[in-house]
Amino acid sequence: MSGVVFAGEAVGRAVPLVAGALGASGIAVAALPSRLAMRAELRKRWRTWAIAAPVFLGTLFLGAGGAFALAAALGVTAVSEYVRMAGLPRAEYAVLLVAAVVLPALAWLVPAAVDGRAVDLRVVALLLLVAALPALLAGDDERGFTRSARTVFALLWIPLPLTGLVVLGDTAVAVGLAVALGDVGAWCGGMALGQRGALARPLSPLSPSKTWAGVLGAAGATGLALGAVGAFTPVLWAAVLIGCVLGDLLESMVKREAGVKDAGSWLPGFGGLLDRIDSLLLALLLAMVVTA
Repeated sequence: MSGVVFAGEAVGRAVPLVAGALGASGIAVAALPSRLAMRAELRKRWRTWAIAAPVFLGTLFLGAGGAFALAAALGVTAVSEYVRMAGLPRAEYAVLLVAAVVLPALAWLVPAAVDGRAVDLRVVALLLLVAALPALLAGDDERGFTRSARTVFALLWIPLPLTGLVVLGDTAVAVGLAVALGDVGAWCGGMALGQRGALARPLSPLSPSKTWAGVLGAAGATGLALGAVGAFTPVLWAAVLIGCVLGDLLESMVKREAGVKDAGSWLPGFGGLLDRIDSLLLALLLAMVVTA
């Protein structure tokens, strides 16, 4: 990789698609009968999408600096939610907050810190050391390993994938759009095909509502989204689809152990930020792997 790719062209292709999707879905949500139980929830979600989509596309249109700002803001917020769920002490919280800003900054300002869109092994080694340092210095022989393991997991799950917003350029726009529409496709597929039969079987006990019908819906929606912005390749499509399917299950696993329903409560219709970007995180990580 020679440097960060400007994402303006991809944003230009994505804007009509996003505007059309928001307009059509807004009309559909507004037309829902008042007796429908999910009406209020769907309206909340649409309003959140109507704000989030322009912010996502607008910051990426600004180039690498905008992508860094978006990655850092998402990382700091998501890390804060994770720390509350994982019960990590302040020292680990500080490590994760610094990483949420420094890793995207490295990807932006020091392109040599990334090797073909994969973080240099020297950076990974430093992440492992820094993650264990607070527990080592505290001499925590009761929870030290758990603290360190949960911190390493967070580093690999949140700040590292978000560097993809900076280094992937046009592809980051395509991945973000495909993940968003993939989530909608999964919901539609589950509603239309997941009521009975083999497709109604859940993927995992971690999230019984996630069915094979939803996978089919996500597969169709992600493929169409990538094709619409001229980014479709079988390998990238597979990476995004896996992110859509497994990203949500990954967060469900974290939340179940933490004993919480949502990562937060401030994002209307979704809960917390992690509840919204769980699939995006894994999709960005896999996209960096397959496009290296």
